Amino acid sequence: MVPFPQSFKELLAMHHRSMKEKGAIYLFESSWKKKYSERGIRKIMAKYTNKAGIKQQLSPHKLRHFLFTWLKKQGVDDALIQPYSGHESRQALEVYSKLAITEAQEKYDEVIGKFPV
Repeated sequence: MVPFPQSFKELLAMHHRSMKEKGAIYLFESSWKKKYSERGIRKIMAKYTNKAGIKQQLSPHKLRHFLFTWLKKQGVDDALIQPYSGHESRQALEVYSKLAITEAQEKYDEVIGKFPV
C-alpha cells in the first residue's frame, strides 16, 4: 500500500483511464508496450533526480524510507504508519524513530552553543 494525497489519486485515475483507452496492459509501460523493469525504474529516477539537481542517488526503497522517517518526525504514530509500511510489527518501525532522533541530536548539537546561559 502506498499513501498519497487525493490530488494524486485523481491524476492517477485519469492516467489509468487514458492507458485503458489506449489498450495498455500495464498502468505504466514503456514505449514498447512492456512493463518497466526494476532497472528501468531506477534509470528513470536517476534521470529526474539529476534534472532536479539532487546529488544523492535515489531508489524506490530510499524514497519509502525517507517517507516513513519524515512521518515519524512529523509526530505520526507508529500505529498509523505500520499499515503503509508492510511491517508486521511496530518494532520494525524503530529504525525510523532512530533516524529521526539522530537528526534531532545533530540539530541540537548545531544550536546548543547559542543557548543564552
